[in-house]
Amino acid sequence: MKTIRCQGTPFELGQAHGVGAAELIRGSVAFYEKMFAHTCKLTWESVRTIAKGWESQIATKWPKYHREMEGIADGAQLPLIDILSLNIRTEIAFGMFDDGCTSLYWKTSKDSFLAQNWDWMEEQKQHLILLNITNNDDWANKHGVGVCLNAIKVPGCDQSRLPVHLALRAALESTSADAAVQHLQNTGLAASAHILIADQEKSIGVESTATTLRIIEMGTRDRIFHANHLLLAHEGVVDAVWLPDSIPRQQRIEQLASDLASAAKRAGSFEPNSRDIMGLLDDHEGFPYSICRSEKGPLGMGATLFSIVMELRGKKAKVHLGRPCHVEEAIELGFEE
Repeated sequence: MKTIRCQGTPFELGQAHGVGAAELIRGSVAFYEKMFAHTCKLTWESVRTIAKGWESQIATKWPKYHREMEGIADGAQLPLIDILSLNIRTEIAFGMFDDGCTSLYWKTSKDSFLAQNWDWMEEQKQHLILLNITNNDDWANKHGVGVCLNAIKVPGCDQSRLPVHLALRAALESTSADAAVQHLQNTGLAASAHILIADQEKSIGVESTATTLRIIEMGTRDRIFHANHLLLAHEGVVDAVWLPDSIPRQQRIEQLASDLASAAKRAGSFEPNSRDIMGLLDDHEGFPYSICRSEKGPLGMGATLFSIVMELRGKKAKVHLGRPCHVEEAIELGFEE
């Protein structure tokens, strides 16, 4: 997976990103043009028109993100509207993406694990990159805050709220999970999603639609698990539960974790390690509609493109490109002081 180092002002960060990943960004534009036509019956010009309606709000309310997108467009030699479209793709599609992800947080006496499989269409795997960011505001999630995303299909979006993918960036810039959640509660999320936010001490799930925002606490077990449907009640909202395997995946990951905890307790100790956590993501019950997923058909159900296990106290992570059972590349990440 290509690694790009970015440093400086928001525009300089974006410019380095755009120069370093120009061909991959162009590939992403081509991929989403095809995807929107297939899943939403939208031409790319229609997507651009929709995105244009968001630009002034983003430029006014979140100018540093807008400036960074300008830098990406400049570096990649693409129109700004294409970069904007990629960054609000969830809102444009009203939460209709067919990406199924399973995420979890598990705190032990020694470690704070945040992990997930990212499931999406195989064609997009070739456009994945790693960004190493240092900017003039000293963000770079040096405080050990991590995030995971689960797509949820509830129609509707609100242009006055923070787009989902910008919300992920805002969480990473926060000093703690509590601070990140407070920020998202203040701004609201523009479309439906679940964002699992964690730091060294705790995790908080943020379930959102265009009109509601609810909080999932980790409880006494120090764990949170989430698939691709709403777990909490949201007034006036109907969850399509658009992936029929979402509820079974939710039940399965909870059962696997419970079995792991029980087995360790019987053995006289219980401290899962990163290998145990990765093992939870490499489960094939109900295959291909399993936690470790396989794509079926062109632009069909997403496969697991990568798995990540973060250990937030140590500020490190392991990324496995490809399905957990078929690792194509293993990458270790760590915060650079």
